[in-house]
Amino acid sequence: MGGCLPSKPNPEDNGSASSSTNRFMLYARALSITWGDTPEYWTWVQQKEEASGTIVELAKLKSVCWLEVHGKFDTRKLSAGILYQVFFLIMLEESSQGWEVPINVGFVLPGGKRQQHKVNLNEKSRESWLEILVGEFVASKKDVGEMKISLYEYGGMWKTGLVIQGVVIKPKN
Repeated sequence: MGGCLPSKPNPEDNGSASSSTNRFMLYARALSITWGDTPEYWTWVQQKEEASGTIVELAKLKSVCWLEVHGKFDTRKLSAGILYQVFFLIMLEESSQGWEVPINVGFVLPGGKRQQHKVNLNEKSRESWLEILVGEFVASKKDVGEMKISLYEYGGMWKTGLVIQGVVIKPKN
């Protein structure tokens, strides 16, 4: 299943944006993953999402030295004045390797404001889902349109064992 859905879909809204939850998920198939459709580098597996019971496709990294993942989200779906957090929802398999070099995560809002920082995945736990914080922003009625979200590392070190479920955009609690 690709696309952007509320993370707990309401069967009455046909998969459109849900104003009641105001929490969104860009599943892995909706992301642009460099070499994502090349079986030598990535595989796609189906899994039932625990919270909603929805069947989703996960992107599983076999091996790459150029990691690049991009997503786009229409900020008009968000409520103005609310502080949102953006996360990549990932897992590192027990056998994962090559994460000694930190990855870059960031986003660019429609008006050009950007946030970016490095994350050391080598220090993260294995075999459990991790929310990797990309950044925070306050949704605005004036700054609406396409938001660009990214995760990348181009250092040339071969990496294995990353599983991507997608990008989560949710109000900060």
